[in-house]
Amino acid sequence: MTRDVLWDSSAILALLDADDADHARAVATARQIASEARPSFITNYIEVETHALLVRKLGRAIAHEWLLTSGLPVVRALPAEEQRAKEILTRHTDKDWTLCDAISFAVLDARRVVRAFTFDHHFRQYGRIQVLGLPQ
Repeated sequence: MTRDVLWDSSAILALLDADDADHARAVATARQIASEARPSFITNYIEVETHALLVRKLGRAIAHEWLLTSGLPVVRALPAEEQRAKEILTRHTDKDWTLCDAISFAVLDARRVVRAFTFDHHFRQYGRIQVLGLPQ
């Protein structure tokens, strides 16, 4: 298991949007991750999802600025992880997980990462992931 933390689009939005209900918790969690010097990353799918979310919620200028300056390394999902994500969705038809969620799960599993900074309850539903951000 690695010390890494996957950042989800919900955490990034909450961090950047002072009006978001989870903003204070996002700031506190981001500070904790930084103080513990935990390596952080996003996937290429989360990068796309986050940009779209920021355009919709905060506007093009903020989305563009984040895209150019976020500083979070982008890990490209491998074809095997993309295939695994489809298998996850096929096995869990009772869940309303997105393909981006499932790719995150597959990347976390394949790379032995057990922490995700998110406010998306789907990560808790999946299990096997320590969710940073959501109240216990």
